[in-house]
Amino acid sequence: MRTLIIGGGITGLSAAYELVKGGSKPTIIEAQPVLGGVIQTETVEGCVLEGGPDSFLAAKPAANELIREVGLGDQLIGSKDHERVTYLVKGGRLIPLPDGLMMMVPTRILPVAFSPLLSWGTKMRMGLEYFRKPPAVPMADRSVEEFITDHYGRETVDYLAEPLLAGVYGGSAARLSVNSVLTRFVELESKYGSLTRGVLEAKRRAPKGGAAAPLFQTLKGGLTQLTGELQRRIQGQSEVITGRAERVERRESGYSVRVNGEDIQADAVIMACPAWQAGALLGSVDERLAGLLEGVEYSSSITMALGYRREQCGRIPPGFGFLVPLKERRSLVACTFVGAKFPYRVPDSHVMLRCFLGGAGDEAILDWSDDDLVAVVRSELKRLLGWDAAPAFTRIRRWRRSMAQYPVGHAARVRQIREILTGLPGLEVAGNAYEGIGIPDCVRTGRAAARAVIAADPA
Repeated sequence: MRTLIIGGGITGLSAAYELVKGGSKPTIIEAQPVLGGVIQTETVEGCVLEGGPDSFLAAKPAANELIREVGLGDQLIGSKDHERVTYLVKGGRLIPLPDGLMMMVPTRILPVAFSPLLSWGTKMRMGLEYFRKPPAVPMADRSVEEFITDHYGRETVDYLAEPLLAGVYGGSAARLSVNSVLTRFVELESKYGSLTRGVLEAKRRAPKGGAAAPLFQTLKGGLTQLTGELQRRIQGQSEVITGRAERVERRESGYSVRVNGEDIQADAVIMACPAWQAGALLGSVDERLAGLLEGVEYSSSITMALGYRREQCGRIPPGFGFLVPLKERRSLVACTFVGAKFPYRVPDSHVMLRCFLGGAGDEAILDWSDDDLVAVVRSELKRLLGWDAAPAFTRIRRWRRSMAQYPVGHAARVRQIREILTGLPGLEVAGNAYEGIGIPDCVRTGRAAARAVIAADPA
């Protein structure tokens, strides 16, 4: 059974690995000259730089399981959570997030009460939210903005929900679906009414004892350790075609994919590429499916690494970094203090800042020159950190239409996509456009698509 995988990022590599495990010899079609997609690592002056994602949520097991399965378990490292402090910008100052917040849900009274981040009116509203009753009927999908405003007020959206979600999704709280991006909170609202009471009850019921798992995990030498190992594992058992897929057509038996002007026949096709690209390729297979896929929204972003020799830069506040709420934002969305977040990333001789720009509503910044981007970031860092120094090195990566957005109604869109696919045997979709945007979600959906192909093989 011949399977074509369109897309050679972490999703496509995970699918290829699973197919090879099952005895197949898949073919990966990738437009870029190297595999790995947005996972790109390099080392400069001893600093490990990630061009795309730098880690993944430890609470989602799929990436951790794959890493251990391919023999990289001893390379796993966790975030230094005992040193975790995250700052929010308010009034041009870095204000630490108060202890006891689970995203925007308060679980401790005093740290929130004494924090200058929120007004006393918001703090009182947070306290009264504890007495909220469950809704009488199931609630329709809402935006995150509507949901959080309803529970904790507008200020909580502006200074907690919006910057936290912008740092993860590069999206807008006014558009993102609460059912799709804060699913657990919707479940708590349905059961308890109060998010605060629900989170506290969940903490009370959690097993006691044992060391707490880190919030984030990554690999000592960078995430390309995983993509490189997956390539090694499938080498000799798979084929890689460098080129851009031009169209997919359905045949009486299987599918035909045009690549580099030639048609390749296959029994099954896994679309491990962005949904907008999958939609553009599948118009002749199913117009409705193509329209649904092309309708998935994406945002664009920039990551910028600034490396300094320690003696040449000023003080870095203790903690993981800071987020800039939209109300305070000029160009910079967030900044990570890399050496504080993970071990093995930055030698003692250096300081590295990882900055984020762009996101929904600011895609035009991707067309700025590198010099202009560095200049505006240095200016904003000077305003917020109080010092300016010429970095020893910089690395800039532009990611156009790379982060899927989950607006209100997204879950219904995904259900329709899945329903149509049941009538198209041998065609699967996977990646960050459907049920999660992180590395674990890409790994999980890639492997699941491969398993579905294997299960459908009559041989």
